[in-house]
Amino acid sequence: MEIFSIILIVVGLILFETIVSIDNAVINAEVLSTMSARARRWFLIYGLFIAVFAVRGLLPWLIVWATNPSLGPVKALTATFSEDPNIAKVIEESSPFLLIGGGVFLIFLFFHWLFIEGKNYGLRGERFFHRHGVWFFAVVSILLTVIIWFAINEHPFMAFGAVVGSTAFFIVHGFKQNAEVREKELMGGSSMTDWSKILYLEVIDATFSIDGVIGAFAFTLSVPLIIIGNGIGAFVVRELTIRNIETVRRLIYLKNGAMYSIFFLGIIMVLDSFGYHIPNWVSPVMTITIVGYFFYKSKRCL
Repeated sequence: MEIFSIILIVVGLILFETIVSIDNAVINAEVLSTMSARARRWFLIYGLFIAVFAVRGLLPWLIVWATNPSLGPVKALTATFSEDPNIAKVIEESSPFLLIGGGVFLIFLFFHWLFIEGKNYGLRGERFFHRHGVWFFAVVSILLTVIIWFAINEHPFMAFGAVVGSTAFFIVHGFKQNAEVREKELMGGSSMTDWSKILYLEVIDATFSIDGVIGAFAFTLSVPLIIIGNGIGAFVVRELTIRNIETVRRLIYLKNGAMYSIFFLGIIMVLDSFGYHIPNWVSPVMTITIVGYFFYKSKRCL
């Protein structure tokens, strides 16, 4: 892999991890405001190691290992940098299962935001879809049926991967909904101790990080690069939590940029799974372009 491609992928991963974690940063800032200085310091310093190594480090490695059990734990970590043709063949043969599952997850995530979640309308048509939110379940069900129909013709495990992706979406979505309820309770004067709040924030961070980890596979299948990019992104999110959360809140269309990035990355992953190989530079360039546009649009509204 050329050095320019590596740099571009890492920059794209950092940006993607940062924007998809904006909601996480806002929740962190609101809950931290109800905690003691000592507890806030513990979470922001030591909690960072849990966020980076325990979640954003272990999860992509476990995903690659689970989809390539024959590689073993060490080779699953270093597979994409190996020159062994047998390892390259194993990764290539198993990647459609991983890519189609991740792609379905991301596409479902986008349509849930488009149809159901409250938002600042950044593009024409978003208000229309939001008014017809009841169609979300019909749209994703039909979409999943179509993807599975074509996937079965390729390989049964690809069809299974699509189902796993949809299942993962609804499980993660359930955790997020519960997080929103718990956040309202905390901000309403909950009697939870500081350590209980820290544990809650770590669980929430792990839940929100799944979007970034799965989306990262649209950039690369290299676990070390994902760990580096997502790890730096997690650090940026912590800095935003400490210093600039009010500025982030005023950038009202950044969430739109994150969701459109997620949608296009999901499409790229599904296309890749069917053998339409997209160049490595497309995902980071597209992410930077989309986020840059919505950042500019947000700045104009300040």
